[in-house]
This record gives sequence, C-alpha cells and structure tokens, in this order.
Amino acid sequence: MTEANPPARAVPDATGAAVRAALGVGIAVSAYGVSFGALAVASGLDIWQTCVLSLLMFSGGSQFALVGVLASGGVAAGPAAIASATLLGIRNGLYSMRMSPVVGGPWWRRLLAAHWTIDESTAVASAQPTLRGQRVGFWVTGAVIYLGWNLTTLLGALLGDLVGDVRMYGLDAAAAAAFLGLLWPRLTSRQPVAVAIAAAVVAAVLVPWLPPGLPVLAAAVVAVVVGVTNVLGRRAR
Repeated sequence: MTEANPPARAVPDATGAAVRAALGVGIAVSAYGVSFGALAVASGLDIWQTCVLSLLMFSGGSQFALVGVLASGGVAAGPAAIASATLLGIRNGLYSMRMSPVVGGPWWRRLLAAHWTIDESTAVASAQPTLRGQRVGFWVTGAVIYLGWNLTTLLGALLGDLVGDVRMYGLDAAAAAAFLGLLWPRLTSRQPVAVAIAAAVVAAVLVPWLPPGLPVLAAAVVAVVVGVTNVLGRRAR
C-alpha cells in the first residue's frame, strides 16, 4: 500500500497582494489631486494648464512645489519654481536605478515606466517578495495613480474656478500635509529625523530673507550634505 502524497503547501498569491497594495495606495494618493487642481487655479494657472501639468509632469511633490512658489511670487518666481520642482524630481531618476531590473523588457516599456516611476509605485514594488509581484505592483500602482491623479486634478481645477479663491478655505495646507504624509513613514531612525528637523529650521529661518523657492533649495542642501557624508549613520554603527 503506497503512502498518500502530502498535501501541497499553499503558495501565497503574490499578484493578488500586489494589486491590493497598489489599489490601496493609488486611491489614497489620487484623492489629494483635488487639492492640487484647486491650488493650481488659485495660483494663476488656468484649467488646461493645470491638467497638462499633471499629464506631463506627473510628480505630486514637484507639482505642489511649482504652484506653491508661483502662488507666493507670481510670474517673477518662475525660475525659482522650476528649480524647486526640478530638484524634487531628481529623486525619481534615482528610483529608476532600483526599478530598471524590475521593469525589464524593450526600450518602449522602459520609456513608459520612466513616466510612472514615482514614490508610490517604487514603494509598492519594493515591498513585494517576488519579481512578478514587484512588476504587478509597479504597473498597477502607476496606472491607478496616473488615471486617478489626472481625473481629480481636473475636478479640483473645476471646483477651484467655481468657488473662487480656495486659499480662504485653507486648502493651501494640503501641500504641506501631502509632504508630511510622504515623509512620516521614513522617520524610523536618527539620521532622517535629524535631516527633517534641520531642513525645516533652515527653510523657516530663510523664508523672510530670500526670494520664494530658494529656502526650499537651501533646505534640500542640508539633506544632500547629510546623505552624502552619512555622519549620523556612521555614528549609529
């Protein structure tokens, strides 16, 4: 009499887990596209300019930085606004080094992936245990946020144009809240906490003295210097 085969061990559904994570993150992030649309209109952009900005730039932090500087300094603050948005967008280029082996495939796939390589798609993909889960997490997160962000941008731009100056409702605080939401999960050790505090102090001190946008650049220098030297990281080890 032969022994019965042992029951097969259940294999985790990597694809399903990646899709669920992508939907959860994508829907949550897309929601504050309404704030961006409203803030962009209040900063002087029209509805079409606001929508094109989301379609082509598609980087929430850079978009908020751009309209934030424009709101405080008008057209004259254009160079500083572009510089701030560009500096914040550099991180997406760094993410591409991590995502390149995940995406794989021909050049046109990598070209599309470059536009969707953002904080959230990189985070969801990196959290998956298998290569298939990483690819699904990256593409689904990118697609959900791209579609949702552009739809909510249009909605926010329309609402902002109808109700007038949305800054009177306090929606300008949404940008700071969005940045804080992205930053908070990363404050898990001494070095990022110190960088966040130092950058905030530098920016707050320089705001009354420098043109709009430059305090943000100065605060970013703090993060770059600490990151390159890794002083606190070496002390911790």
